[in-house]
Amino acid sequence: MSGGYLWGQFYARVLIVALYLLFGVSIHEEYRRQIMKFNKQKSPQAEKEFGGTLGATCIPVFLPLTVLYLLCVCRSPVASVLQWPPVLPPTAQLWDPLAPVLILGWMALQSFFYLLPMGKVSEGMVLKDGSRLKYPINGFHALCITAVLLTLSLWLGMPLGYLFELLLPLAVCAIGVSFLLSLYLYISSFWAPHHALAQGGNTGNPLYDFFMGRELNPRIGSFDLKYFCELRPGLIGWVVINFGMLMKEVELRDSASLAMILVNGFQLLYVADALWNEEAVLTTMDIVHDGFGFMLVFGDLAWVPFTYSLQAAFLVVHPQSLSPLGATAIVTLNGAGYYIFRKSNSQKNQFRRDPTHPSVSKLETIATATGKRLLVSGWWGLVRHPNYLGDLLMALAWSLPCGFNHLLPYFYVVYFTVLLIHREARDERHCRAKYGLAWDSYCRRVPYRIFPYIY
Repeated sequence: MSGGYLWGQFYARVLIVALYLLFGVSIHEEYRRQIMKFNKQKSPQAEKEFGGTLGATCIPVFLPLTVLYLLCVCRSPVASVLQWPPVLPPTAQLWDPLAPVLILGWMALQSFFYLLPMGKVSEGMVLKDGSRLKYPINGFHALCITAVLLTLSLWLGMPLGYLFELLLPLAVCAIGVSFLLSLYLYISSFWAPHHALAQGGNTGNPLYDFFMGRELNPRIGSFDLKYFCELRPGLIGWVVINFGMLMKEVELRDSASLAMILVNGFQLLYVADALWNEEAVLTTMDIVHDGFGFMLVFGDLAWVPFTYSLQAAFLVVHPQSLSPLGATAIVTLNGAGYYIFRKSNSQKNQFRRDPTHPSVSKLETIATATGKRLLVSGWWGLVRHPNYLGDLLMALAWSLPCGFNHLLPYFYVVYFTVLLIHREARDERHCRAKYGLAWDSYCRRVPYRIFPYIY
């Protein structure tokens, strides 16, 4: 499908949204018909998550403020998250005309890479109407091309360290893009067929549905917006921001510290692994179950790149020294976490693709009423979510190079622990509803959720 066709589709849908926003009265009847049709189709049994309407109202206010607050604290000499009154920047520091150019240019660049005919094309899970969407598996290619462009930028003398000065304006623009894209997705979803809607975001409450996302796989032509945002602009942007922080430290101190190199290396490995195994995301809850609304849009475009890079930004202002023994211990911890994370995910994905493969064919399983089988041995017989255990070990390893004098670098560990425990609870509800008695049997066989003998 040509790029011109895709952009034509995009402009058509944007035009519909713009006409509604600017001339709502003139298209009121069409919109009213869509709302009436939606009210007949909505699912009254959809369980509300994240605190329901109250959470869906408060989270889009407080999470963007949290991102800006953490960046401000990170840049302050004290770097205390408990400082009162909190560190507030002058309004002028929140805006730079270069920031929107960089954000929109970055989105356009990654969109171009997404559309390039490189890598294979895979099919997603079966949808409600029996169809399967096709997805380009070329995220790792996009990362490699981005790395080449960064290298070329360095050779040309571009000041990549200036990203440190632009962190706040870039975050403000990313938050703005998140709200605008979420609004577009919410309004355009009323023209989507009923089978394309996500059950969790199809409740009839505008605030809640805006937050959760009404449409499961919103597309412009063949361009899948959720799949694109899930792994491209935010994850690769996180690595680019980290590299900018490293270059800023080189500007200030003539060389990068061991702590900065470890943080950059660990997180680059994590992102490269996610993109190398990009196909696995097609079976995750984000793609299969959750609608694409503010929750995922903001997380992908603003939260991930600007809070996951806090350790690198912290080290620019608060350099740390590491002993060879300490660095070795941290590398070992990250290596252990990565090994658990990768091996457990690979085992699960291989079992889903081909249960007869020699590497998984001898694993013990439990039959379910759906025809699928649950693993009760191997990594998935140790705890119910061994991949989460590996994730948390790596999260701790990313924070340890920042020392123990400040709580801020450990925000990620605390947040990620809360996130994964909450996600595990969502998984638990979903699997119990899906597998019934078989899931109860699995829980008796594998009593620990994430931490062996603890939780």
